[in-house]
Amino acid sequence: MANQPFLSDVKALRKRAREHIEEGAVTAGYQADRTTVLKLLNDALATEIVCTLRYRRHYFMAKGIQSKSIADEFLQHSNEEQGHADQIAERIVQLGGEPNFSPDGLLSRSHAEYVEGSSLVDMIKEDLVAERIAIDSYREIIRFLGDKDPTSRRVMESILAVEEEHADDMADLLSGLPAEHKAR
Repeated sequence: MANQPFLSDVKALRKRAREHIEEGAVTAGYQADRTTVLKLLNDALATEIVCTLRYRRHYFMAKGIQSKSIADEFLQHSNEEQGHADQIAERIVQLGGEPNFSPDGLLSRSHAEYVEGSSLVDMIKEDLVAERIAIDSYREIIRFLGDKDPTSRRVMESILAVEEEHADDMADLLSGLPAEHKAR
């Protein structure tokens, strides 16, 4: 194996860095289709906003003998989903895009649904379903990004890890409930 230099010619790197400086972090070496990446990230942003709102509603609507600890879990998840939305919005801006926070069309852009749930069990189930949707859609986004946009991929991988924890938390809550609640 011949010794190849690790980096490109430094003079060439410096020259390229001065070209198109208005594009900020997006350099000539960016290999992904930026338009597609921005759409995927904005769809993920919508998903996180919908999940934030659903968990927040569940926090306030949780009633019953087991509701306090479950409500606290809903609030924690809502706050984490908002953090995910912020991370995604920040990455969209780094890529020269605009994060779409518009309520118009929010549900159609979101992968997850906004289902309120009429009971504590329904709320847990709907949150678990939404987490499972996010997990699968984020895995697809990660595969699409591959090595073409490693920064966006890492952002989505870190969010995916938390979504998997959320799904596990919701599954644990469901498993702790009486059997008649689980069959619905």
